[in-house]
Parts: sequence; C-alpha cells; structure tokens
Amino acid sequence: MLRQSLFAAVAAIVVAAPVAAAPFDAAIAGPQRSEANKARDQYRHPAETLAFFGIKPGQTVVEISPSGGWYTEILAPGLGSKGTLYAAHNDPAASERAAAGVAKFKAKLAADPAYANVKVTAFGKGAYDIAPAGSADAVVSFRNVHNWYMAGGTPEAFKAFFTALKKGGTLGIVEHRMAETTPDAAMKDSGYMKTSYVRKMAEAAGFKYVGSSEINANPKDTKDYPKGVWTLPPNFAEGEATKAKYAAIGESDRMTLKFVKP
Repeated sequence: MLRQSLFAAVAAIVVAAPVAAAPFDAAIAGPQRSEANKARDQYRHPAETLAFFGIKPGQTVVEISPSGGWYTEILAPGLGSKGTLYAAHNDPAASERAAAGVAKFKAKLAADPAYANVKVTAFGKGAYDIAPAGSADAVVSFRNVHNWYMAGGTPEAFKAFFTALKKGGTLGIVEHRMAETTPDAAMKDSGYMKTSYVRKMAEAAGFKYVGSSEINANPKDTKDYPKGVWTLPPNFAEGEATKAKYAAIGESDRMTLKFVKP
C-alpha cells in the first residue's frame, strides 16, 4: 500500500508540473505590441515560426527589412539584454522615402527600452553590410524575397546573409508561395515566389537546405488576383468593395524555409 501511495503521489506531482513557456511568449503578449499587430498573429504564427528557425534568447539575430517593426517588436524583447538584434532596414541614402522610413523606425526604437538591444544597419541594392561578418546566429526574413527579385538583387542578398552568419548559423525565410506549375514570369509582379527559386538562390550562396514547415500555409489563398498578393490583407489593394471577401481568405499562403551555413 505504501509503495502504491508513493507512486500515486509522484504521478500527481508530474501531472501538476507547470508547462514551460516558449521563449518568445512574453514578448508576443507584451505591451510594446499594438492590438492591431497582435491580431495578425493568427496568420503569422510568430511563436511557432521562431521555434522552427531555432531562435533563442541571448542570440545575435539579423532581421532583414523590418519595415514598421512587426517582428522587431517580438524579437528585440525576446532576445533579451544578452542578445543583439541587427535591424537591416532601408539604405537611407537610396531615396527620401527610404530615409523617412528609417527615421520613423529609429524613433520607434528610441521611444521604448524594449528595443535597447537593436542596432540599425542598411540593407538594399549596393548596401549589404548588414552585420559584422561571422557574427550572427541567425538571419531571418519575412515576406521580402519578392522585393529583391523585382529589384534584381536576390543573389547579392543571399550572399550578404551567408557572410553575416557564423558557421552553423541559420537562415530563416518566410515568403508568399507561388505554385510550382505557375509560369516564372508571374514572379515579376504578383508578389508570390516559387519555393524552388528561393532554394536555388540560397543554395547558390552556399547554404544547405534543412527543411520546411507548413506553419504559415493558407489553403484558402487561390493566388490568382489581378493585383497580386496585395489584394489580400493587410493591403486590400482592391479597396473597400471587396474587403470582406478577401478578409475571409486571410493573409497569403507562405513557405517557411530553414537553411544552415555549413
């Protein structure tokens, strides 16, 4: 009886043990994020995506083209005071619009101590010094490959990622996914890219393909809109008349790919 009681007590302790929080849960729920940004978690799955990429507190991470800082709001506080986030934003020398975007982003960082570990660097055609060579544990990019493709700078971009990473470092890519049967010409203006193309560019730069995840898949996305991926939320390129229709589809179907620097 005593032995059975001991087993029962141990079992009760195991069942009652708290579940450890994922590394970025607190940052995802944090006050530095707006409710509008949090509402998009259902499409972007930040906790699962960062877990798939293997991003951890204390690491040095490069975020490519952070724009308004949707992922910056999660990465910076999640990496913590022992981590570093290089935000490879627009090259302010490229245009007045680029300079204004960088200035707005820097103002956002300066307004909240949650971003104390962020260092802003330049990324764009002709400006690829995104972080010190061999310094990063990971480079991550969210929905940007189509921009490099349309600007004609995809090979240079992937080479810059390879240079910034440590040996064994991770490259994580999320991108709007085009069907492999679609003609390549559609990549020029639709915003969607083929997984095979992204893999080709990464592997040409020296990366080894690790695998993919369906975390950010959306089977409702038909990918056949006259105004491309921007038809879907959050852009709603066709305006208010069709907003409800495309809101029901949600954000785009996305590939989520992981590579490593050998």
